[in-house]
Amino acid sequence: MVTGGAGFIGSNFARMMLEKYPDYRVLVYDKMTYAGNPDNLLDIQDNPRFSFVKGDIADAARVDETVSGYGIDTIVNFAAESHVDRSIDEPGGFIQTDVYGVYVLLEATRKFGLERLLQVSTDEVYGAVLEGSSKEIDLLEPRSPYSASKAGGELLAQAYYVTYGTPTLVTRGSNTYGPYQYPEKMLPLFITNAVEDKPVPMYGDGKYVRDWMHVLDHSSGIDLVLHKGEPGQIYNVGGGNERENIDVTYQVLELLGKPRTLINYVQDRPGHDRRYSVDTAKIRALGWEPQKSFEEGLAETVQWYTGNRWWWEKIKSGEFADYYARMYEQRKVLAKHE
Repeated sequence: MVTGGAGFIGSNFARMMLEKYPDYRVLVYDKMTYAGNPDNLLDIQDNPRFSFVKGDIADAARVDETVSGYGIDTIVNFAAESHVDRSIDEPGGFIQTDVYGVYVLLEATRKFGLERLLQVSTDEVYGAVLEGSSKEIDLLEPRSPYSASKAGGELLAQAYYVTYGTPTLVTRGSNTYGPYQYPEKMLPLFITNAVEDKPVPMYGDGKYVRDWMHVLDHSSGIDLVLHKGEPGQIYNVGGGNERENIDVTYQVLELLGKPRTLINYVQDRPGHDRRYSVDTAKIRALGWEPQKSFEEGLAETVQWYTGNRWWWEKIKSGEFADYYARMYEQRKVLAKHE
């Protein structure tokens, strides 16, 4: 059962699992909020080993009905409110899904004796990391309602392992990119805006550092932890590609043949973490390492968005248009890139 499987990473993971394991059945369970997109599952919807259930992970009756009715033995939880800017705007929904929803899944795992529940978390739970790289045993210092809610969910998972022996696992992934990513996130937003010759809104000075990882590398890391990880343990999954946002943007514009004058430096968001970095020695000891270089993955991603305008044009003309106006068009422009 892949919860949140109609979203970005979840849909890529579900597709990979169906391709990699011919004897697995995969059920996607998704609330289908703005980021849940049926188009993300088009190419697997007719697979006889694939099922879909519309539901909220915070709805215990629906979760229990699905787990028991479909004979679920494993849950991988991608379901989450995941955009920092939205969490600043409307934090309540993040607490409901990212904390209470995880509780509901943990209760179902315990009640029905499931083999494993893997909670997909984020490197943002560590807070800003100005030097070095975060290890799994480091203190959590989340600095936004989003990262705090994700920390709450994974702490619940760990508590259930200790208290009840519930077979939980946690992965903390770094900045993930690739096809089917909702265009509120930096890379798809910048790529699609540049394709349309629209301004690219760069927060602050553009020197925020993120560790970039392709979605298929992230999915393979989760797959490995699911099968070979030790219950009760946490595993960082990172791409090892630390880049400043401005440098990534330059690469995008170069790949698209667009001028740097499209960049608008805009008013920064509150509590913007300067840098994230994770130590991945623990998952590498299981035999995982990322396969795609950032240059290769970025070029493929830019090519995917330019070749699939049908996928993102309708998204950007819907609910997203109101959100974009609220987030960026009303945000003060500090300077245009020369």
